Amino acid sequence: MKNLPQKIRSKKLSSRVDLTAMVSVSFLLVVFFMGFKELSKSETLSLSFPENYVYIEDIGCVKTDRLYTILLDKNNKIITYSGILEFPIEEPKEFESGKNEIRQEVFRKKKEVREHMISVGNPNNDVIVIIKPSKNSNYGSLVNIVDEMKIANIENYSIVNEFTLKESKLLASN
Repeated sequence: MKNLPQKIRSKKLSSRVDLTAMVSVSFLLVVFFMGFKELSKSETLSLSFPENYVYIEDIGCVKTDRLYTILLDKNNKIITYSGILEFPIEEPKEFESGKNEIRQEVFRKKKEVREHMISVGNPNNDVIVIIKPSKNSNYGSLVNIVDEMKIANIENYSIVNEFTLKESKLLASN
């Protein structure tokens, strides 16, 4: 018999993977992001302002002379007031959506606030409108009011869905 060439057998490699380094990196990443989240939390400070100032998140301390709030309610009813309801500059007024009355009122308020700001030496400050649609209001009323903001060229307006207790009572009484 002849010598047959022997098969060369390959060396078996270990199928075990060492995960120690990966566990260490994962642990470090978890610790890093937990620490980063804890350090990036903002701290709030309770401030009290004089009666004719109010604090609005994202804007800061604002004179209530500049505030104009529009409440939207069912049946296209609109209630507006100036300042804050606890210390209103003007008594609340009632309008109907879709009529020119609200447009004239928005233009009047914008002009009034601008003249007041010029007289006190702040000509760059304009009216700040807060639009508050109630749960009973319809989408069309909200769209109409936003259109009025564009027509009146009011840049500082916000849509908010939180009502104060007095605003809720005002809507319920009308």
